[in-house]
Amino acid sequence: MINQNVYTNEFLDQKRLSGDQQVDEFINHIFSNPETKQQLQQWMGGMSGSAHLKSLQDAFPGFAFINKATELPAWAQPRLMKGGAIFYARHSEIIMSLLGLLSLPYCYNAANGAMVLYLSELIRKQTTKRLYDTAIFVWEVMGPDAFGKEGNAFEEILKVRIMHAAVRYYTLQSGKWDDSWGLPINQEDMAGTNLSFSLIVIRGLRMLGYSVSQEDQAAFMHIWAVVGYLSGLDDALIPENPKMAQQLDTIIKQRQFSVSNHGQELTKSLTNHILSVNKSKATANDILGLMRYLLGKEMADMLAIDAPELPAYKLTLIKTLNLLKGFKPQGDPKQNYRTAYATFKTQNPELVKKN
Repeated sequence: MINQNVYTNEFLDQKRLSGDQQVDEFINHIFSNPETKQQLQQWMGGMSGSAHLKSLQDAFPGFAFINKATELPAWAQPRLMKGGAIFYARHSEIIMSLLGLLSLPYCYNAANGAMVLYLSELIRKQTTKRLYDTAIFVWEVMGPDAFGKEGNAFEEILKVRIMHAAVRYYTLQSGKWDDSWGLPINQEDMAGTNLSFSLIVIRGLRMLGYSVSQEDQAAFMHIWAVVGYLSGLDDALIPENPKMAQQLDTIIKQRQFSVSNHGQELTKSLTNHILSVNKSKATANDILGLMRYLLGKEMADMLAIDAPELPAYKLTLIKTLNLLKGFKPQGDPKQNYRTAYATFKTQNPELVKKN
């Protein structure tokens, strides 16, 4: 972690050219042999667990990032990580909603970075499956025991890290990538994505009327900082405090956010999915109006989210109800988490069977 503002254009220009060297070299090596490539693919599709992680270490010895996959950064604070998990358990339902209503479309505004998602076609052609995979990842790394012996966080993060390197490999091999966009899934884009799942979620909660203390914000952002580190994000791009996170978010937005047809198409796939699975009494205009409110008019227009502004009385009602939720007894965090996660899975039975 760093304690000074080094987020200059020159610094981030360099980070756009950087991926995850250790894992990129691993993928180049493994993919050069059909047998080892198939072996890795089989492992990636296997069930999580400590024994499963050990099998990867045994199959591919000598790779430091695999051997150190369960090592927390020296600056990790277990107390803050626990606090971040408790905060997630308390707000898991709305946080998962905010990922679709705010975090993902926020990322789609970064035109160059979003091109990776567009070229892979996975979000456009397998929207429900891909969004489900992202949701499961968040549930797994935010669990109360996620980084303990019974948790799956280390392995889930390692899988994503390897997947990102594989996507970089295939995207560069495709011949469709323009080097002026930077490297596919580069360090700057990884930093922006991490912020969208942490800082931007906190921002969304407050916009919806939730009372989020500085302590809760610090804890939630800390656990995401640990996830970022284990995902291969450079220490220099992991903000030490919320102020630095705001600075990094601001400069990335200035540098990368622009109107793009592919950003709008990704957003359209996302909103079509959200509306298709909506079981609440909210109308399409209500949902898209809420997205416009959370993103802000400028960003919502960039993504071509077409809906009337959410009426002030509805917004006031949402904020009031959410504020009142803060006065309810919090209950047992582990039970809250288990109940909410089980509910999420029952809402997606077909996808659960495939995983």
